[in-house]
Amino acid sequence: MTYTRFIHSKLWAGAVRLVALALLLPLLGACVSADDYDDTPSGNLEALWKALDSHYCFFGYKQIDWNAVYAKYQPMMNAGMTEEQEFEVMTAMLSELRDGHVNLYATFDVGRYWSWHEAYPSNVADTLLRRYLGTNYRIASGMSYRVLDDNIGYVRCATFNQPMSSSGISDMLAWLAPCRGLIIDIRGNGGGTLTSAEELAAHFCNTKTLVGYMQHKRGPGHDDFSSMEAQYLKPSDGVRWQKNVVVLTNREVFSAANEFVKYMKCMPRVKVVGDQTGGGAGLPFSTELPNGWSVRFSACPMYDIAKQCTEFGIRPDYSVELSDADVCRGVDTLIEYARRLLAASSEPKG
Repeated sequence: MTYTRFIHSKLWAGAVRLVALALLLPLLGACVSADDYDDTPSGNLEALWKALDSHYCFFGYKQIDWNAVYAKYQPMMNAGMTEEQEFEVMTAMLSELRDGHVNLYATFDVGRYWSWHEAYPSNVADTLLRRYLGTNYRIASGMSYRVLDDNIGYVRCATFNQPMSSSGISDMLAWLAPCRGLIIDIRGNGGGTLTSAEELAAHFCNTKTLVGYMQHKRGPGHDDFSSMEAQYLKPSDGVRWQKNVVVLTNREVFSAANEFVKYMKCMPRVKVVGDQTGGGAGLPFSTELPNGWSVRFSACPMYDIAKQCTEFGIRPDYSVELSDADVCRGVDTLIEYARRLLAASSEPKG
């Protein structure tokens, strides 16, 4: 696991930082200040607990008794403990939130919760991806793509960390236009910038489309939220794909990539194949502790078009696991399932 794996959503947060700050402006007068607490193990945990208590957005959804969590971890703090011990206790407390968007940043480590994907099969193998892409593939806006031998287009989108241009996506889709259908493989995509996910999805959208809802935190209470506000995706001005699409997912699809799946499930020609996504449906917000460490956490919840929270992931249309027997034969079960699905849907009717 690399350093970028646990900072991916920090990049996503950067893309929406101004939005998140604007949404939280009504709360700024009540924000927890590092100056309000002593720079001691007890004071740092107190500041951390209070920041989450006032601004974290999923207490009710996850049915977390945050007062009980405080009672459990506060007695563990003492003046004689090392920084590493202090960090360990605080990270354990944050793990009670079961949220991949919650991170504690110290100079020597990053506290994180990764069970949203580590407890499940990866359902992807790099050796198989290299086999399907080969060596003569193209690259546009950070995505690798080629035409498979059954005239199905294959796009590997491993991250949304870098900006995606409409022109780059349009050039890619124009080159793939003769294909019968398209596979977009986002397995292992831990997120990145929300604007990149929106830009790619916009090329599969023909009209302004309702893709979900979000709420804003309006006060320090755990249930102090605004009413749900609709999220819309506008069609791209560039090339828009008009044939069938299969999106491949696994449990490592998170944050902005989770949102991309949410958008794509609203498109009539799109099916999702693979495992449930990892989730990550809260816009992140950051604050600093008295000792200089920073904490990032989910502050504004987002929902699908049925007004269901996607914090714990989105189920696929077709649940498919990578078969060990297929791996031994050099075959990717999910890609082959998608190829059959697209081939069948492109056959003439009657």
